[in-house]
Amino acid sequence: MLRPVYQERASLSDTLSVLLIGNQREDDPITDTFDEILLIITSNSDIRIQTKHYSDGQRKAAMHIISEQQLLHWLLVGTNKKIIDWLILGKIYFDRDEYAERLKQRLSKEPLFGRGIKMGMELAKMIRAYNEGKIHFERKQYMDSYLYAITSLHHLARMVAIKHNTLPENTVWSQMKKIDPAVYKLYEELIGSEEELEKRLNLVFLASEFFIHNHTNEASEHLLNILSRKVTWNIQELHEHDELSLYSSDLEFFIEYLIDKRLIETTNVESKNDFLFHREYRIAREY
Repeated sequence: MLRPVYQERASLSDTLSVLLIGNQREDDPITDTFDEILLIITSNSDIRIQTKHYSDGQRKAAMHIISEQQLLHWLLVGTNKKIIDWLILGKIYFDRDEYAERLKQRLSKEPLFGRGIKMGMELAKMIRAYNEGKIHFERKQYMDSYLYAITSLHHLARMVAIKHNTLPENTVWSQMKKIDPAVYKLYEELIGSEEELEKRLNLVFLASEFFIHNHTNEASEHLLNILSRKVTWNIQELHEHDELSLYSSDLEFFIEYLIDKRLIETTNVESKNDFLFHREYRIAREY
């Protein structure tokens, strides 16, 4: 049924790989209950995701055309877990320059694709939530502070899971029971203790400060490695970098935190205005 479809796609110069994923049972969630999934990876960045459904009257199939850029985004951010199953389980029907085969090999060696950037993104989100919560705490706005404390611990748990080469699940706190009981205990104290809310929050913020300090060097490696590739960067260049753009609105906040920790330095560059300089960034010389 699908042979003419994938043969047509394989003949296109921008097609990198064609994989076929068959279902293991009728209600198989990996194939979204379809009998077959045809996954086509293209180098054409104009096509992010394109989907078509087919049927021969009895069976049904879905074809997903995704750009290499979108595929790498999913793998790095971890927002589409089934794509990893498709790559691992898929039977390769066309593979330009062994693109899919090399990707499969990398996934088998590195199950948690992009571990460094994942840790960095979670630390950046944790620090932002921690700071927001601490501000509300100091203003005695304890309920608002509580919401940020929960968010901060959630990103801590995800970061710890990633550190242990485990993809964070929706049930991340069940994971923490096994992976890091100390982090789970902190969460349990916050939501279940009979202590006054003020005392619980104070404990969480003290502990969060400790965890942030302990994970900063490892979780910032990805960002610092990219900075080391050039002498200096302006903020627009950092935002436009393919991987750093995934930090989104947390990027500048994270950079300022790393400046405070003396892992990043700033330098002033002349501008057209005699009274203003462009602020640029570089990796700290001591790093």
